Order: sequence, then C-alpha cells, then structure tokens
Amino acid sequence: MNAIPTLLNRKPLPESLLLALGQLLGTRLSTSASVREHHGSDISSLGPVPPDAVAFVESLEEIISVSSLCHAHDVPMIPYGSGTSLEGWLQAVQGGVCIDVSGMNQIIHIRPDDMDVTVQPGVTRKQLNAALHGTGLFFPIDPGADASLGGMASTRASGTNAVRYGTMRENVLGMTAVLADGRVIQTGGRARKSSAGYDLTHLLVGSGGTLATFAELTVKLHPLPEAVSAAICTFPSVDQAVQAVIQTIQLGVPIARIELIDALTVRAINAYSKTSLREAPSLFFELHGSESGVKEQIETVRLVADEHGGQDFEWAVNPEDRTRLWQARHDAYFASVALRPGCRSLTTDSVVPISRLAECIEA
Repeated sequence: MNAIPTLLNRKPLPESLLLALGQLLGTRLSTSASVREHHGSDISSLGPVPPDAVAFVESLEEIISVSSLCHAHDVPMIPYGSGTSLEGWLQAVQGGVCIDVSGMNQIIHIRPDDMDVTVQPGVTRKQLNAALHGTGLFFPIDPGADASLGGMASTRASGTNAVRYGTMRENVLGMTAVLADGRVIQTGGRARKSSAGYDLTHLLVGSGGTLATFAELTVKLHPLPEAVSAAICTFPSVDQAVQAVIQTIQLGVPIARIELIDALTVRAINAYSKTSLREAPSLFFELHGSESGVKEQIETVRLVADEHGGQDFEWAVNPEDRTRLWQARHDAYFASVALRPGCRSLTTDSVVPISRLAECIEA
C-alpha cells in the first residue's frame, strides 16, 4: 500500500546527473521509454515500474563512477543482470538509475587445480559451463533460467541441484563489490578455510542489490560426475511421495536433484511441453557418482519408492532424455500460467521442514 504514493511522487533525475552520466557513458546511457520499461520488469506478475535511466556499464571503474554520481545526487540505483527474476526485484519503485552489468561478461580466470573461477557479474551460468567444457568441472547452480551470476549471487539463487551442491550462498568464495557511495570492497578469498574478519561475502550474497553492486565474483566449481541417471516416479498421493523423499535422505543416498510435482502441474506440463507423463503426484530424481555407485543408488531409491506405493519408475540415462525430463520441470512455471490464459502468476517461497511438506501442499 505504501508503494502507491511513492510511485506517484517520484522526482525526475537532476539534469546535472544526466549530463554527467552522458559524458561518462555516451550512447550507453539510455532514457528511451522502451529500454527503461524493459529494465523495470521481469517475469513476475507485477507490471513494469521503469527506472528513469539505464546505464550500461562495462568496467569496475564505470560502476564506481555511476555509483558515486548517483550517491552525490541522492538518486537510487538498481543493479541489473539478465532480468529473469520472478519476484519483482527489478522494479524501480522510487525511480533512479538502473546499472546494467550484462556487458561485463568476461570469464577472468579458470583455475582447474583449485576448482574455482573468477568471473564478471554479467556471465551467465550456461556461458560459464560452456567455457568449462574439457576441464572435467562444472558450475552446478541451476535456477532454471539462464541467469547471470551477479544476479544469482544477489538473490542467493538455488535451483534443482541444491540438494547436493548447495545454493549460491555455499558456492560464492569472494567478490569485488561497489558500495552505494562508490567505495570498493573485496570480500572473502579463494582459501577453502578462513575464520579471519567479518563474513561480508555472505552478508552481500542474497542482499538483492540493496547493499552493493557486484563487479567480480569468485565461485566454486565441482567435478563432473562419472555417471548421471535421472528418473521420474509417480505416487498415489503427495504424502507418500514426501515419505519416500524423507526415507531416501535418511538412508544417506547422495541425491543430486529431487523435485516434487503435483498432479495438476503434471497436467500443465503435458499440455505445454507436449509430454505424456502420468497425471499423478511425481518425483523427479537425479543421481550422480561412479557407474557402480549410481547403480547401487538406483536400487535403493527404487526399493524406497516401492515401499511407499511408487510406480511407473522410468530412468533416463542418455543426456538427451535427461535434458528433456528436466526441461519439462523447468517449464513448470510457464506451463502453470498457460492453464489460465490471460492471467499472470504470483510467485513466492513457502519453506517448511520436510516433514510438513505434504501438509503444506495439501493446505
């Protein structure tokens, strides 16, 4: 409710600021209505709330200069990566300048021996994994969209691999960040163990762009598994599917991905992705490890699923089949929206202990 008068009382950018930004960036400063609207909207149900200008920066020095100018004129700043947010992170509710870092998309240093990489914030997860081809390593955080790493760190993204590999919180080792007044800080480091000083890295990860604009990130890499197998299994009820998940985790099976989808979402996916999945509560699994280890895990998961009424167990070992399966899962948002033509989706997180998950979904 408080946002309405704020939006109505937005003040235009000072001419002196626009002039200074124009001298700094030239044609990479835009006040075009279409560019501003694009940068004030995302995939959420919320309508666009555009900034007053968009600054396309290409270096740490430009971020510092833009931030210093905005700070001197008391003007808000909104960092922008790839615009794939589902929750309105990009809305310029008090106007201001959008700092678009998508042009800062260089992979600075891959260190296979140390299993880490330093990147600029506009690098996307698919771009990074393509660059890692042939190293035997990969970056596992997969929120679905081809998001920028700066945005993923800013929102503490997770995704389907979080069960085994954690979220961005566990995978960002350090960063170079520009504070609101243009000061630069470097946090964290590449050492895997350190207890010196404040843990500023984990203060900034998840801060949603409210504390700093990221100019450089160092993130962990992980070994590519020798064997990967994905599967889908249906259950008579959501509760039985959840009980299967709980028991699988309690048995110590190193599940890489595990996703629960209810019957209505399966119906939506079938219509949208042209799949033929059985319309029942379903679990999507993925197992990583050695050939023998994955075979052993498959048998354990199958036994657990059978105990809880699981049926139609279908394994996908070929990369093409696994990709098809997980792409269908990633399409669930758009598939659900397509069930109600003309409507938009209100997305949020409902986080409960796993023992209460079935109850939460039923409610």
